[in-house]
Amino acid sequence: MLPLSPQRVARLRQEATSAMARGQIDRAKTALQQLDMVDTKSADTPFQLSRIAYEEGDRDACLTHLRRVVARAPDNAKLLIHAAERFRNLGAAEEALPVYDTLAALPGQALKARADKAHTLQLLGRFDEAGTIFRKLLRQHPHEAQLYRIFLATRKLAPGDPMLRAMEQLWARKTLGDEPRAHLGYALGKALDETGAPERAFACWTRANAAQRKAAPFDSAAQDREFDAVLAAQADLPRLPGGSDTPHPVFVTGMPRSGTTLVERILSAHSDVGAGGELGHALRLSYQLFGVGENMAPITDSARMQAFAARYRRIARRDVPGDAPVITDKSILSYLIIGLLHHAMPDARFVVVQRDPRDIALSIWRNHFVTGTHRYGNDLADIARTIKRFRRIVAHWQATLPGLVHEIRYEDLVTDPEPHARALIAAAGLGWQDACLAPQDSKSAVKTLSVAQAREPIHAGRARGWKIYEKELMPFIRAWGDAPWD
Repeated sequence: MLPLSPQRVARLRQEATSAMARGQIDRAKTALQQLDMVDTKSADTPFQLSRIAYEEGDRDACLTHLRRVVARAPDNAKLLIHAAERFRNLGAAEEALPVYDTLAALPGQALKARADKAHTLQLLGRFDEAGTIFRKLLRQHPHEAQLYRIFLATRKLAPGDPMLRAMEQLWARKTLGDEPRAHLGYALGKALDETGAPERAFACWTRANAAQRKAAPFDSAAQDREFDAVLAAQADLPRLPGGSDTPHPVFVTGMPRSGTTLVERILSAHSDVGAGGELGHALRLSYQLFGVGENMAPITDSARMQAFAARYRRIARRDVPGDAPVITDKSILSYLIIGLLHHAMPDARFVVVQRDPRDIALSIWRNHFVTGTHRYGNDLADIARTIKRFRRIVAHWQATLPGLVHEIRYEDLVTDPEPHARALIAAAGLGWQDACLAPQDSKSAVKTLSVAQAREPIHAGRARGWKIYEKELMPFIRAWGDAPWD
């Protein structure tokens, strides 16, 4: 190709920028590809091409462009952070590690970059390496409350550990702000629980939840209206013909902390299955195409449903490494649109995980979620109402689409794994493989709060752990009322 004049290069850059701003992706891509043939130094061209490839669902192209961004912009913190996050999201977490090392050498980036590297090592199951970094960071920054919470997600402290004393000293500071107190409250509560001080542990979690509640209030009535509208929009769905499109999704859904990660790990131990984790695409796409929440209109347009299914498969394939014909998607709110998912993708399978509500409530209460994501989780009565609504919605789908949903109880699975794992694999339309009884052997990254538990063999764990906290859980138990627990 002949060299482009400086004026032509400038016009192409302007054309690409304008086209991107107007959402004219094809036009922007054409201009950027021309620039890319002559521009061997700028990081912006591969950065923009990586964004386009990401939206198009082209994982390999996105990763290729991101590698060029990293090589060309070793001093650009913004681009490096973006690249590291994309590497992690696209199942290439190992590639994020050296990027964090590069970031750590830049002014003002050392603490966060090293913490992000340690967290990435946790997701990869490399807990000892992560622990070494976290302990060094905490010696240097003993007042960084969030570091304690992330580190202790995969560590148990023994009584007398100096870190426990450091957390208690920080907790006693009256000047500690709400956000760091929330992070520290979850971490200190976990450590106190594990070292035999349950009442003090629950008090820490209570203050942590109050701080998060203050930052992100919850409107239960508004969420009821939203969910009712979404269900109503699926009352008269046209069913699309089944086809051979891949990947074939298995939606694993349930309340947070109910055991969905374990179920996904059992499924993804199968050689034909790729683990997607909480992809989050299905509900977001349904809101984009059919209306947000209360504004969702009745879904009757087959063409838009086909577009929904095609777009879902494309971006799900992008986000799940490999080319397995079956993928798992354990997005929590998938249960809300089971009807849409089933009619748009008749090949999809559905698994709902149930667990003793009291254990779910305790686990939600004691764990940190990103502020604003599970707002009900900061009030025990709201947790009770949310679990009961989840059960009503699942019962609705079982009544309207009988035989579609495979329901599995966490307690049954962990106490007698083999028959329930076999039934699970069959419900996913797969043949049995013995590897499915050893999900802890998988080397894939874990992106949920269960990052440590997912690396352990199947066991009963904290089943009936709520009994220790029965008195403290009384607001939840009263809100649950006379409904059966099972």
